[in-house]
Amino acid sequence: MLVFEGGKLCAVVAESSAQQALAMARLALRRTSIIELRLDYLSSEDEFATLLRGLAPVAARATLIATCRRKEAGGRFEGSIARQITRLVLAVASGCAWCDVEIETIGRLNAATLRKTLGDVRLIISAHDFARTPARLGELRRKLESAGGDAVKIAAVTRHYRELVRLLRAAHGRRHVIVAPMGDVGAAGRIASVREGSALAYAAAGRTVAPGQLPLDTMQSIYRVEQQNRRTQLYGVIANPVGHSLSPLLHNTGFAHRRVNAVFVPFLVRDLKDFVKAIRPLRISGLSVTLPHKQQIVRYLDECDPLALEIGAVNTVSVRGGKLHGYNTDYAGVMQSLGRSMKFESARVLVYGAGGAGRTVGFAAARAGAQVFFCARRSEAARSAARDLGVEAVERRELREMEFDAIVNATPIGMMPGVDASPLEAAELRCSLVFDLIYRPMRTRLLRLAERRGIETLSGVDMFVAQGVAQWELWTGEKAPVKAMHAEVTAALAREERSEGANERGAG
Repeated sequence: MLVFEGGKLCAVVAESSAQQALAMARLALRRTSIIELRLDYLSSEDEFATLLRGLAPVAARATLIATCRRKEAGGRFEGSIARQITRLVLAVASGCAWCDVEIETIGRLNAATLRKTLGDVRLIISAHDFARTPARLGELRRKLESAGGDAVKIAAVTRHYRELVRLLRAAHGRRHVIVAPMGDVGAAGRIASVREGSALAYAAAGRTVAPGQLPLDTMQSIYRVEQQNRRTQLYGVIANPVGHSLSPLLHNTGFAHRRVNAVFVPFLVRDLKDFVKAIRPLRISGLSVTLPHKQQIVRYLDECDPLALEIGAVNTVSVRGGKLHGYNTDYAGVMQSLGRSMKFESARVLVYGAGGAGRTVGFAAARAGAQVFFCARRSEAARSAARDLGVEAVERRELREMEFDAIVNATPIGMMPGVDASPLEAAELRCSLVFDLIYRPMRTRLLRLAERRGIETLSGVDMFVAQGVAQWELWTGEKAPVKAMHAEVTAALAREERSEGANERGAG
């Protein structure tokens, strides 16, 4: 039985004007019937009164939560406690079924008196920590429960994955507990909170009110939060940075089309050791591994596929029986993308970048009969990769004098948001084909430079989809809906390019 009528996903409406707040609430109703109204964001008492006058049609269709968060608890309300409670009383009279009251306010009032004052309404008693995860979460939960509410909420910044594990555990087996991880590490926890037992997950209907809060349409359409339960399998991509990744869109499209009870989330991982310790507690079933962890992850594996070991890079982890198994599906991606655009045998291929992705490209090309050359910003990295794969390394200064059949960018230079950068200059592109592993944006600055010189170009989209499909099939044991996955990714990238083009025209 759900604590909140209407589901598990709550849209947060936080606007300064009543008309905008009502408009956002109506839009939110297309995706969920639970809406939190942040009354503390309204710019004046007049805006508050206007909101209440227009609330009836929304209240008739939604479960409304009224919140007037005080500044000391991370909100914007600076009035007296009496005025705060008055706002909540009026909101209840206008159709709000729930009120969220922070523990700081409860501490100054008698809980029984508050109940009597607010009338026929259900209460969430909440605590917020914007600096850290409280050390004694169990003690804090019991303190909130003792205040006599119908549900309790703990929102806290999680700086490390061990803290995220602790916060999510606070909701296990307790249907009246809401946990809301905050911060960039906490973003994945927000998506998975319902899976871990949280009574609600919050999402922004418009502006965000907490670090790590995701848009409502993303939480509903990509992550399908309301369909999650304890049996939902958890997958994700580990990277730093991770915000640019379209892996969640790719894999969740596959899960939705094949009706697999699973979700794929982005994990921002700065400290790989800290994250690996959280894999089993979070019950993670598989991982996509990308920059900068493809080589470092190998030391944490229980078993590694021989091909991945030979390449020296792992981009896929499958967790079976608590053990971590490593694979490399980038190899298949290279062969299905670059391999379709050129003949490797006897071709001269320059790989710029000597990390995990570069090593995979070099390995695949060399194995297929190409003469491979490595170049990198750090010469020693290029020489190391060349030694490991039995190929050659060249210095950057030599590129203006050398000819290649293909040049491959295996660095993140030019990736969003740094789209104005290029790893190589136009004069260094002495080749017939330029392949950029970056897929976002589809047309990087490097590819545009190549096009101006009349060079054939290849973006990283097809390789990204091919390696992701191989991952998906490895994890699920099913045939992936390749066309649907490819279509969603390319459509998202096309929308992004149209939007950027419109912005550039507007600026001009």
